[in-house]
Amino acid sequence: MPGLLQTCEELFDTRDLYKVIGVENTASEKEVKKGYYRMSMRFHPDRNSDDEKSTEKFQALSKVYSILSDSGKRALYDESGEIDDEADVDQDRDWASYWRLLFPQVTLQAILEFEKKYKGSEEELEELTAAYQEHEGDMDAIMESVTLATMEDEPRFRRLLQEQVSSGALPDFPAFSQEQRSKKQHRKRKAKKEAKEAEAARKELGMDESEDALKKMIAQRSQSRESGFNSFMADLEARYAPKGKKTKKGKK
Repeated sequence: MPGLLQTCEELFDTRDLYKVIGVENTASEKEVKKGYYRMSMRFHPDRNSDDEKSTEKFQALSKVYSILSDSGKRALYDESGEIDDEADVDQDRDWASYWRLLFPQVTLQAILEFEKKYKGSEEELEELTAAYQEHEGDMDAIMESVTLATMEDEPRFRRLLQEQVSSGALPDFPAFSQEQRSKKQHRKRKAKKEAKEAEAARKELGMDESEDALKKMIAQRSQSRESGFNSFMADLEARYAPKGKKTKKGKK
């Protein structure tokens, strides 16, 4: 089994635990938790049905946070740049339960509220400009990097970035200002394909985007014999079903 740093490099293209959750190495305890929360929202399985590695990413984020939230483990990592996987990372921990302990009130409605507040916020703008500089204006990478970004956000992102470039606050990367039309069209086709696949999945399960529909999906899939997907649905139920309103399990 690969170590955490190797896993982070494979999933996030970096061995820097701070970069994995999107914070500086001088971040406060509160900022570290906020970064972890934001990144975990990005990789929620229900928001990444087309990403087979979303569960791995979610688990890796939790392991990273378990180290950076522990003052002793964080100090050792800061000093050496390495971690002891056997001593520092609990390999047998239920990371979904760990997440729920940290954020017990996160429901589907809370996620939607988070999205509503995040989009158009100063925090989103900071993340957008950071992604622009990190990826040197590559809109494909930028759209994949910014939390909760969709194709509907691209015109707004372009306007915001162009304003920053025109004012001199950001460099003018050719990948951004001279992006080929074919690249833009490919990105749109990919987004439409993913949207159709998501819609087909919802229709297959007989659901819409409401919380009631999500609970209906959970109830249906809880009877499935497919252990992996069944476990995933149980995790969704634990996260999103309001207290006292969880779907009842059938008798064995």
